[in-house]
Amino acid sequence: MTLATLISDDDQVDQLGDRLKSILADLREEYLQSHATPWILGFSGGKDSTLLAQLVFEMLLSLPPRKRQRAVHVVANDTLVESPVIANHLEMVLDRMRSAVEPLRLPVVVAKTVPDVEQTFWVNLIGRGYPSPSRVFRWCTDRMKIAPTTTYIKTQVHASGEAILLLGVRSAESTQRRRSVARYDNGQRLNPHNSLQNCFVYKPIVDLATDEVWQTLLQSSPPWGGTHRELVTMYRNAGGGECPLVTDKSEAPSCGTASSRFGCWTCTVVEKDKSAESFIEAGYGDLEPLLDFRDWLKAIREDGSMRMAARRNGTLNFVGEGRLIPGPFTLEARRNILDRLKAVQEEVDLPLVSAAEIDAIHRIWAEDTLSMAKLELA
Repeated sequence: MTLATLISDDDQVDQLGDRLKSILADLREEYLQSHATPWILGFSGGKDSTLLAQLVFEMLLSLPPRKRQRAVHVVANDTLVESPVIANHLEMVLDRMRSAVEPLRLPVVVAKTVPDVEQTFWVNLIGRGYPSPSRVFRWCTDRMKIAPTTTYIKTQVHASGEAILLLGVRSAESTQRRRSVARYDNGQRLNPHNSLQNCFVYKPIVDLATDEVWQTLLQSSPPWGGTHRELVTMYRNAGGGECPLVTDKSEAPSCGTASSRFGCWTCTVVEKDKSAESFIEAGYGDLEPLLDFRDWLKAIREDGSMRMAARRNGTLNFVGEGRLIPGPFTLEARRNILDRLKAVQEEVDLPLVSAAEIDAIHRIWAEDTLSMAKLELA
């Protein structure tokens, strides 16, 4: 069933139908503006970005091909440590989109950003010895999420002069999200991005309620093929929501919150990974070694014997009444982590760390060993 069918159906969905009509009309009006500024749709594979993508596809299909002139980039971010269940779902949907855009004659580019090998989770944690992320030291979001997506957006801005970023954020999603939406809302359809010059943010579904999102998805099929059943099942099994695509540090609290969100399987910002526990209870037993490893990473962060006294720049960090905040993991601890990670990788038969990352890790270890030797001789 398409959205058009849902909109024209029985009286029970009249109110939702009117909302969807309004959103589609707004999308159409903005798309048909007399300029060629590309759209960049942030796609996490979760319910909100999936609905937004469906609305955009449906709007484009409602136009005659000659009016589908502006490029639409559907951009997902892969941190390379996504939960395998989420990563598989995301890749499946992206593949379906890629296969559909040409037959449907849509000006859609489907892309996926990844962190630079020098800034991946394992190169920073095992190579440089960064302690596993916490709410106080959340070094991962900027390097693994914001930077890759920002680079993609800046490339489009450089090519076209401007870009419009479509986000599936909703005021009803959470109190934090509601505050974020209000903070950057000037009352206009397009709002300047907080940190990206010549990039404007467009939030078409900001006023939809959560039950309206699910009702629309459950009663319609995606234009790129398949159904939304896999998405519904994934949410049911995880018992939570997704960590969204992040393009600004002010949005970082939504990444790794205390709620049961699913995202990186290595996330140690949360106290417990409830979504991973839910997946395991739902039958994904191969995730259990990953959850055990994640819990171990969180535990050793507090083990002073596995941390160096000085930070990587050689300084000591004191807080309060002279309490020393330890620096990075020791070289011995880093080697131990890599050995255990390789063992888990072999156990679950999933690609957890790449050869390129291991090469970068070994290079950083060699540089650190040389630096320490020079300090001892000084």
